[in-house]
Amino acid sequence: MAQINFRVDDDIKRSAERTLNDIGLNMSTAITIFLKAVVRENRIPFELTADPFYSKENMDELEKRLNDIHSGKSMLKEHDLIKVD
Repeated sequence: MAQINFRVDDDIKRSAERTLNDIGLNMSTAITIFLKAVVRENRIPFELTADPFYSKENMDELEKRLNDIHSGKSMLKEHDLIKVD
């Protein structure tokens, strides 16, 4: 049996361990399930998509709005936060 070592953010590890514990799995079993699915399906067994926030179109729009603010074409206005009960 092989051993795999890798680094992961502490918060992600803790959250994953809590979730896995809730469904009765440990990290080793969950990773084994993932790797078996990769082999069986010959792909990553879930869809990977980029965060649309970082799309070129959105970044261009954000840059345009920032330029408008810096040039005085647009203004920012403070407002009270809406509280949800």
